[in-house]
Amino acid sequence: MQGLPQRHSLVGQAVVCLNTAIAAGQWREWLPAERTLCDMLQVSRSTLRRALAQLSRDLVIRAEHGEGNRILRSVPPTHRPLRSHDVALLVPEPLEHLRPTQTLWIDELRAMLGERGCQLHVMHGQQYFRARPGAALDRLVRQHPHGCWILMRANAACQLWFTQRKLPCLVAGSCHAGVDLPSRDLDHRAACRHAAGVLLGLGHRNLAIFAERTRFAGDIESEAGFLEAVNRSRRPDAKALICPYNPTTAGIMKTLRQIMSQRDRPTALVVPNAFHYLTVLTGLAQMGWRVPEQVSLISRDEDLFLSFLVPEPARYVTSPHEFARALLLPVIELLEGAAVGKRASLLMPKFVRGASIGVAPKSVTV
Repeated sequence: MQGLPQRHSLVGQAVVCLNTAIAAGQWREWLPAERTLCDMLQVSRSTLRRALAQLSRDLVIRAEHGEGNRILRSVPPTHRPLRSHDVALLVPEPLEHLRPTQTLWIDELRAMLGERGCQLHVMHGQQYFRARPGAALDRLVRQHPHGCWILMRANAACQLWFTQRKLPCLVAGSCHAGVDLPSRDLDHRAACRHAAGVLLGLGHRNLAIFAERTRFAGDIESEAGFLEAVNRSRRPDAKALICPYNPTTAGIMKTLRQIMSQRDRPTALVVPNAFHYLTVLTGLAQMGWRVPEQVSLISRDEDLFLSFLVPEPARYVTSPHEFARALLLPVIELLEGAAVGKRASLLMPKFVRGASIGVAPKSVTV
């Protein structure tokens, strides 16, 4: 383990050594027994087991009861030393204002980086996400010269600033038009295309998707996928309504009242935020609409509290661990000073049907 950065934890060093040995073909199908590995690496059994757990999360090995640790694939060893061990996550709001699923993947990423001797610093401020954030970002980067930046819930102006400065940067989300940064996101376009297809299959012809006025790139992709499904459905009577709203309780309710008071109101709604789904669901109940008998609802996003709602929401689910793992490799590549191998990557969430969608009502009275 000589030559590794001193700030690497023992677990991180053990992971690197095991990956190196596997890539070199030292073991073919199975890892040696734990006692043998402890002696070889000169680490305790608890340290070794944490390293093995990391390899299992990285899908390098799989523990098989009564047999040992089977080797699934070889990961080429990393020879480049890290230029920095400091990573900054930049968000508009403090952590306590984020959705639970978002804080979960942040904690997962923090732990994964910690296993590699790196630290994740969370920094927030609305001034970095204004229409002209240049002065604030200049001061921030001068005062905190981190080895890699991760942008979360970033507008076009913020993303463009990092693109123009050519700083090591990754977007945890989708890039706006004209932005050349590596990114990792959920495939919101495909999810909303699928959501519209499910609703059309249930006989709904007046469909609507809520569109947050902040216009994040992922939300723009969501609207595009939703419209694609309706326009390509070969159903001439199908209509897609885009419903802009301010992301506050009052703003959501204002938009909801407007669309539900229309003569040709939508019978199915897609909501792109789990918190906002909760407002729409309770707002409909307050207005006298029944879900799913009169209105079908789908949440594009997942959060644990959704599974406790009645009716259980139809929604798209992705593991926070899976998303954090998708971010990890490009972050390490940026810390090494290397080009990110895959510029953009999208994870397809799993659809959970729930009980908030049903066949289109033939007629509705309130």
